[in-house]
Amino acid sequence: MARILSIETSTAVLSVALSEDRTVVSERVCTEARQQAALTAPLVKEVLDEAGVSVRDCDAVCVSAGPGSYTGLRVGVSTAKGLAFGADIPLLAVGTLDILVAGIIFGAKQPGESGDGLDRRDHSYIVPMIDARRMEVYTAVYNAAGECLTPVEAKVVGPESFADYLDRGPVLFVGDGAGKCREVITHPNARFQEAAPLARHMAVLALDAFRAGKFQNVAYFEPFYLKDFVATVSKKQLW
Repeated sequence: MARILSIETSTAVLSVALSEDRTVVSERVCTEARQQAALTAPLVKEVLDEAGVSVRDCDAVCVSAGPGSYTGLRVGVSTAKGLAFGADIPLLAVGTLDILVAGIIFGAKQPGESGDGLDRRDHSYIVPMIDARRMEVYTAVYNAAGECLTPVEAKVVGPESFADYLDRGPVLFVGDGAGKCREVITHPNARFQEAAPLARHMAVLALDAFRAGKFQNVAYFEPFYLKDFVATVSKKQLW
């Protein structure tokens, strides 16, 4: 049995889960925005305490690698690195878009998710979307089996976006960036599911990475930001 602690901080929703093989035995989800820095470590402790184990009892720590929020990713990766180093256990990382797709393929609908009441098998393609600025999303195209077909990219969504795939059959757009695309992508084959990547949906991905020995270098691993962080100067007058 592989016991893995998973941490997901890439979007507004923060989540932590402990899994034994594919089974989630404890989890915490915080839907209040911008709480990663304050609550990631406390939620890790709650999850471990509930299961009656310590980090040293885990076989690995897995973190969402991005793309997503710059600050959220840094908090999650820093926390995961610290836990892995302190307990001398492997560090794993899985892509945020892969987590969204895993939630569709393996996961039951979670509280707070909205959608069209679809059968989750009612699609030919899955397009996970992480919200970026304006009409931009971090995205890629997956087939119904969860295989990634295109590179991950930052894409500005317009009326003709993903038209080639939509013409072939139903496409499920999922993620916190899917909602804002509903008014733009009006093809009859478009389906929409607003959802966050959750740590519970990392269980299968983390187990596969663990069994394959896909361990990250604790000292040098960095999140997949996709785009460089751009600092801006506030326009508010301070005095």
